[in-house]
Formats: sequence, structure tokens, C-alpha cells
Amino acid sequence: MSAYGTENIRNIALVGHAGSGKTSLVESLLHQGGAINQPGAIDKGTTVCDYDPEEKQHQHSIGSALAALDVGQTHINLIDTPGYPEFIGQALGVLPAADSIAVVINAQHGIEFMTRRYMAWAEKYHYCRAIIINKIDAVSAKQLHAQYENIRDVFGNHCLAANLPGKDGQSIVDCFFHDSGQTAFLSVPQVHTQIVDQVVEVDEKLMARYLEQGHIAVEQLHEPFEKALRDNHIIPVCFVSSVDGRGIKELLDVFVRMMPNPFEGTRHPFMDEGGRQVRTITPSLQADQHVIAHVFKLIHDPYVGKIGVMRVHQGTIHHNTQLYVGEQRKAIKVNHLVRIHGNDYKEMVRAIPGDLCGIPKVDEFCFNAIVHNSHDEDHVHALDYQLPVPMIGLAIDAKKHGDEQKLFEAMEKLAAEDVCLEIDRNADSNETILRGMGELQLRIAIEKLTGRFQLAIETHSPSIAYRETITASADGIYRHKKQSGGAGQFGEVSLRVEPLDRGEGFVFENKVVGGAIPGQFIPAVEKGVRQAIHDGAVAGYPIADVRVQVLDGKHHSVDSNEIAFVTAGRKAFLSAVAEANPIVLEPIMHVEIIAAQDKTGDLSGDLVARRGQIHGTQSNVDGNMIISAKVPLSELESYHSHIKSMTGGEGIYTMEFDRYQPAPAGLQKKLMAKHRAKK
Repeated sequence: MSAYGTENIRNIALVGHAGSGKTSLVESLLHQGGAINQPGAIDKGTTVCDYDPEEKQHQHSIGSALAALDVGQTHINLIDTPGYPEFIGQALGVLPAADSIAVVINAQHGIEFMTRRYMAWAEKYHYCRAIIINKIDAVSAKQLHAQYENIRDVFGNHCLAANLPGKDGQSIVDCFFHDSGQTAFLSVPQVHTQIVDQVVEVDEKLMARYLEQGHIAVEQLHEPFEKALRDNHIIPVCFVSSVDGRGIKELLDVFVRMMPNPFEGTRHPFMDEGGRQVRTITPSLQADQHVIAHVFKLIHDPYVGKIGVMRVHQGTIHHNTQLYVGEQRKAIKVNHLVRIHGNDYKEMVRAIPGDLCGIPKVDEFCFNAIVHNSHDEDHVHALDYQLPVPMIGLAIDAKKHGDEQKLFEAMEKLAAEDVCLEIDRNADSNETILRGMGELQLRIAIEKLTGRFQLAIETHSPSIAYRETITASADGIYRHKKQSGGAGQFGEVSLRVEPLDRGEGFVFENKVVGGAIPGQFIPAVEKGVRQAIHDGAVAGYPIADVRVQVLDGKHHSVDSNEIAFVTAGRKAFLSAVAEANPIVLEPIMHVEIIAAQDKTGDLSGDLVARRGQIHGTQSNVDGNMIISAKVPLSELESYHSHIKSMTGGEGIYTMEFDRYQPAPAGLQKKLMAKHRAKK
């Protein structure tokens, strides 16, 4: 492997809908760059990135994977991500390691649900983007033209072809460097002019020179092109076939010559303790810069152990470097530093700013951790990228008595590898629940528990994650007084509860004046309130969207203590909630279904029967229909199997949490009665 500097690194994440051919595209790129002797095949289980046993069995990616290649002096880190919506946490979690995002589109299917989602995410966080139209071997030039125009209609006219398939069906015609000697389904000189017109808009001096001279040398376009990428002013579109290899060489050339290096690419922000953005770290090789690296992925390898995969943002990591994880004061020593290439780990001499690396056998690593080598400067935290909240769950029990701890540890490892898997312990129902984004993700997790960890388990549907809230303001007061011969307990709390808008959470305010409740006991009052919020008031579910104002109270100079005010705070809060018209909220999911047009009526009717609200239908570029709806989660149990049955296995759907809304009156009464009976 050749030596390279930060300016020669390209960190590129490949994202897109399932079936767009990302993994096969990585194979073709690795082969073209000489990193592998021949491309692997998904159906044979020989690809670099789909190395997991479950990936080989199901023949699709279920986790993100890294691969690397060198093109001359340029080092390219590729991040392959899964395309199924259920595994979006695996994809979004690794994107902070990239400087640019390549959105891969299947030429046969065009823009799909996850295509739009990734484009929106990348735009929100100001990532440089490219669009890759893959599988051009499977469609005609007319279809490619239609897909290209649809991309520009949906995502904007700043999506411009960096290259085009030649009319001879074999070649790829360059548009950026203006290879006008060949023909394509569009005018190459016209597209080249569109690119130049778009790029010069970000540089006033270059724009003036262009208007004066009528042309600009390609060599002068690199810096403004990179700025246009960063400013979302241009999105290059490339055409490739991972099957016959067309466009692969040209795509690598685009990566090397046009995509940004870590100095030029997306600026990665960091936060302080209060969640405020404090600075953007630009890579630096200065000797006095201390190490700052971000752990964006964890791997539990059965032979190597736990591996923290990170991007170095500042400083250089060598063997024997002493590092700290977050604010921990215990240093870890880098005994091994590895480059990750699928499931192959190659020793690295050093990891420079902008590079990706792995450090094995460090139990302290966790997702989103900041790794550094100095406590002298203010500690920073990784930016919160607001990953989706897992809502679909399975209650899991060990069949064999004594395997409970082993099961929990195995689930923790799975949750560490996939940030959209969560372990939830429901004390009321005595359930251990594994929550995820969908049925497929949970099914794969079960296969790992039984296969990789050799556990015998039982599963069943868990309780729905209902919430409680209030619909009016009310006051509550409670005096806790206990005397049993020795030191007594005394605390009185008067408070008010008010409803907040949906999604605002919990607000606690101290309005006590004159020392009626001494300041040292206010945290105890809040603790009591939070206990009641966690346990629920009328149906046993956590309380949401409420403001609590502590107004008054009383204390005793001898008998008042923390326990007394915890109890008084909890009871006063419950008393107020009882008078504030409490209700039960149910989770509502945003559902999108893609199916054949003749199935639209049946699917829409079924959603309405499930208390769903249809929010729109539209035709896809491939002739299918997209149905958007809001549906209660309680009505979607086993919906994956149901929709497959209704559409003959061809329909697909995605869902994500949308909001909480009041449950129907009958359901509320049922849940409240069940809670009273349990108490």
C-alpha cells in the first residue's frame, strides 16, 4: 500500500434502496482498483462486504462494511451500507465517517423510497453528494434518459451528468472534461456547458472571466467544483454497470478527481456538554494537535473481540499511543491498529487525519464515543444525528434456565453493532424486549442469537409502548408526615401540572419563593415527580408532554429530609394528574407502501380498516403506486406477512414512528381498567 497524505484520502459512503447493487458495485470498484483479483458474487457469498453468515444466507446486506483501495497516490475508503429500511440505523450511523455520499439508484426501478430518504438526510446535514445510476446494462437508452430527467425533476436541475453511456452501447462518454468526440443520449457539449455554468456561480471572479472569455479551462474548475459540491450547488450523476463493468473506471476517476478530500469535504461539527455546536474540526497534521477521533461503528468479531471503528479528525494515532475514551480518566494503549477490509484486518503503521481505522480489544468503546489523547482541552461530543427511534419489538426469553445473563449479553452485543436495536426491560410486564425498525431486522437478530450465540429462545409480541398525558391544568398538594418514635419525616408540596404540545416532553420549574421548600429539597421533589412520570398514573405507562411547576410547600427544621419530599412530590403530582383529565396516547406510524397499481384499492381499504388515514397516493417512475398513510402501531402486528399475502409477495412497505395521539375511548377504558385490576 502506497504512502498517502490527508489530501489524498477519499471517504465515500454508498447508500441507496435495497437492490440498487451497492455491494456488487463495491466489488467492481475494488477489482478495477486492483484491491481484489476478481469481483465476488452475492449469490456465492464471496463478496468483500457481505461476509456475515446471515448476509450470505439471505443474499443482501444487513450491516455496514468497509473496504479500501488505492488508485495511484489516492487512498479510497468505501463504506457499503444496507438498503432495507429496517437496517437504516446501520447506514445512518456510519455516514459521519464520510466526506461525500454516493446515492446508488437501480436503473430499472428509478427513485425509490430510500433514495429520497438518503438524499434528504444528506442535504439536511450538508453532505457532498453524487448520484450513481447502476445496472445500465438492463435498460435501454430511452429508459436511461427518462430516469435521468426524473432525477432532475425530483432532486433539482443541479443534478448534472458527469458522464453518459455512449450510443455504441459499450463506452462511457465524459461530460465534465468535455469528450465531444463521442455521442450519447444527450448532447455532451450541452451537458458540459451546464456543468460549467453551474460551477462558476460559486466564484464571482471565475464567473466574470467566464462571461468575458466565453470558456473556462477544466483545470480551473476543481476548487469551485468542490465548493459547489459542499454548498449543494451541484450533484454529479454517473452511469455504471456493476455487471459488465461499464463506467467503473470512469467512476473511480470521478472519485479521485472530483470528490472532496477531508480538507475539502463535509465539515464535521462537535458539541459541548450542553448540546451546543462548539466548533468544526478541520484535519491538521501539525505536531501540536492532539488526537480527536470519532467511533462510528462497533464490530464484535468472534476471534478478535470488540473492535472500535473510528474516523480520525485530528492528530495521528500510532502503535502504543495512549488514548482516552470520552471523559474517562483511565488511558487505553493502542496495541493494534488495523485497516478494515470486509472481515479482513490489516495492521496499519499510523492513522492520519481523515483516515478510517479500527482498534481491537477495547471494551470501553461505544458508538458515538470521542477518542482523544489529552484532557487538557475542553472535551467535545459527537453531533446528535437524530437516528430513527426503534418502535417494533419482540419480547424474548431464554428457554433454558440459567441462560438469562448470556442472552442479555448477546443482545447487548447486537445492539452495540446496530444503533437502531434497543433492549428495553418492562418491569410491569416482566418482559425483556428487543426493539428495532421492522420485522426483518428483528428476525435477523433472532437468527444471530440462535446461530452465532447458540441460544435457545422464545419470543412473543410485547406490550405496545403507550403513553399517558393530561389535557387540562390542575393543582395538587400532598403532605407527607410520618412519626414512629424516632426521627420523623415531613414534607409538603403544592404544585401545578399543565399540558404541553405533543412531543415537548417534560418540563420542571421551581416557582417556590420565600424558602417554603428549602433549595436542597427541590431536586428531591423533582425526583418524586419523575418516578411518577415513569410509572404512570392511570394506565401504567410513562407520562409525556407535561409541565410541572412547584408553587409552595412546607418543611420542618428537624423532620424534613429527602425521602419525605420525594414522596410528597410524587403524591402531589399524581393528585394533580388525576384532576387534569388524563388520557392514554398510542403510537402512530408513518407507513409507505409500494405495490402494483391494481393493488392500490385493496391496500388502501385494508389500511382504513386498521384505523389508518390515507395521506396520499402517487405513481412511481416504474409504474407502481406509493401509498402514504398514518396507522396506529397496535394495528400493524404481523403486517409484514399480511402485505406479502395481499400483493403476492411483490409489495414492500416501510414504517417509522410519526407521533403519539389519543387512543380511542374504548381502548383507553380497557387499558385503565387493566391497570386498576393489576394494582
